[in-house]
Order: sequence, then structure tokens, then C-alpha cells
Amino acid sequence: IPMIYAAGRFQVPGGIGWAFGNRESSLEVAPWVGRAVRAHLNLTENIALFAILVLVAHVTGKANGTTALGAELFFFGRVAHTLLYTAGLIYLRTAAFFVAVAGEVLILVQLFN
Repeated sequence: IPMIYAAGRFQVPGGIGWAFGNRESSLEVAPWVGRAVRAHLNLTENIALFAILVLVAHVTGKANGTTALGAELFFFGRVAHTLLYTAGLIYLRTAAFFVAVAGEVLILVQLFN
């Protein structure tokens, strides 16, 4: 994801210097760049729970086809969320987010089976 918004920042006059500098001032960028940054922040906030669920499923021997499906839903949901968020498609991005959440729920349910 950082490469997506880095491309937008580098297109702005002074963007490369800003990126290599101390970033003490703000950089005026296109709206999609800000959305890509927010999508990245959202992913970093949510990936910890996913990692915990997957690790616990593995360590406890609960990993199975359903947990694999949950991981796939999480992965593809988050990829879609990033692309849709960056594109500014609000309702579709929310649907993609909940696909990823459904993947986490599938893994969580398997932990209690």
C-alpha cells in the first residue's frame, strides 16, 4: 500500500524532497493519495486481530479448511477494501471490509469448535 500513495506523493512538485526530508510541512496531494494512506492505516489497525486468530488456530491445532477460507476472505476483502477506498467508492469499500471481517469470524468460530 505505501507504494500506491508514494506514487501519488512523488507526482507532486517537491514530493520526492518531502519524502526524503523531515516532513515538517504538509504536502498537498490528490484526494486519492489521502484515501490510500487512510486505507493503509485501517489495515494496520485490523491486521493484529487477524494475526492473533491465525496464530492461535495454528498453535491449538484448530486450523482447517474453514480457517483457510477465513484467511482467504480476509486477504481478498482487504485487497478489495484498499482498492475501493483509494478509488473513493464508499459503499463498496464498506462491503469489502465486512467480507474481511467475515473471514475473521470464520476463524474465530473454529477456535470454539
